[in-house]
Amino acid sequence: MNWDDARVFLAVCRESTLRGAARVLGVDQATVGRRINALEKSLSATLFLRTSEGYALTAVGEAALQSVEKMERSALDLQRQVQGLDDRLTGTVRVSTTDSMAIDFLIPAIASLHDKHPEVRVQLDASTQILSLAKREADIAVRNTRPDNPDLIARRIARWPLELFASRGYIDRHGVPEPGSLFEGHDLVVYQPYLQSQKDMTLVGEPLGRGRVVAELSSSLLVRRSIAAGLGIGEITVYSGERDGLVRLWPGRTRPLPYDVWLVTHADLRHTARVRVVIDEIVAAFAGMEE
Repeated sequence: MNWDDARVFLAVCRESTLRGAARVLGVDQATVGRRINALEKSLSATLFLRTSEGYALTAVGEAALQSVEKMERSALDLQRQVQGLDDRLTGTVRVSTTDSMAIDFLIPAIASLHDKHPEVRVQLDASTQILSLAKREADIAVRNTRPDNPDLIARRIARWPLELFASRGYIDRHGVPEPGSLFEGHDLVVYQPYLQSQKDMTLVGEPLGRGRVVAELSSSLLVRRSIAAGLGIGEITVYSGERDGLVRLWPGRTRPLPYDVWLVTHADLRHTARVRVVIDEIVAAFAGMEE
């Protein structure tokens, strides 16, 4: 099996349909089908079961997958090592981050980069989905979670406390909640992943027992915008609350763990010229914001 066939095989494994694999590979569905049929014929083996729900690996396919994933790792290692020797300030750098950090920091960093190095293009992915640097889905990640992969280089570029904020309009209508009241009589907006991961959800250590959760948001930017719109009280970083002109409630009372921002790249890419200049601009954009 050559690497081109391996890429098609992996795409079908991961997407489970010819259509999904075709989208990932940038080819048409019929081409993927022909490639899989030809691959099975060349190996004299059935790699997939064709079911109503899509393509499912056979036992032979499962065994082949392990070998093909090793091929993929070797191919990606080679790409990273070659890229790491590239000293040209041209080409694309893929960056993964959250929507909030993209707006506040990454876009200004890209603008500054463009003024200095117009031939370096940034492909920015801002979502809650974490792309894999090891699989070269991104070259740089700016996230609030430090990875445990030893091949990745992580640098903390900011640390902010999380506190309670509301809009001035909300405070005028509802007042400030009393500490220890469990938010009785107040509307709350919460970050959905926190709500799902904790049995007893709190905001800055205060249980939500008597408050009313009026919105569950999937990103920190949506939480910020909901607070600013007067929808309710919420927990965000002090930096974000002050930037958005919100009212800081219970000053000094914070979530036990601060919000850390990590810049992450693969060890093989950190000396690539275009990656290096993007990193420098991102770090500069965060400079002076760490508390």
